[in-house]
Amino acid sequence: MSAEDNRRVVERLWQLLDAHDFDGVGDLLHDDFVAEWPQSRERLRGRANYIAVNANYPGDWAITVRRVIADGDHVASEVSIQIDGRTDAAVSFYELRDGPIVRETNWWPEPFEPPVWRARWIERMN
Repeated sequence: MSAEDNRRVVERLWQLLDAHDFDGVGDLLHDDFVAEWPQSRERLRGRANYIAVNANYPGDWAITVRRVIADGDHVASEVSIQIDGRTDAAVSFYELRDGPIVRETNWWPEPFEPPVWRARWIERMN
């Protein structure tokens, strides 16, 4: 598949997650799918485990895709997720194999207040 096709697969993944369409999500995942979440040191093996974690996540969310960049079989995405009155950011890296997603690595950075010493050089974002 082309980089553009792979980009569309990842965009579709986020659309389906936003819609809570977990059957549709499963259709985009390879039989050998593995997801890694380095900050919590978790690894999910297999489509069923990934779907179960997302389907059982407490609360409701709304996902905004900020950008998706593809290079061959590798795709990166940046999203904002509104959940429980807060907005979280996620940066994710994907590997695709012949169409479906075979690997996902998600980074969920915690927001923090910038140090006061650099305030004169920065502009605060929403």
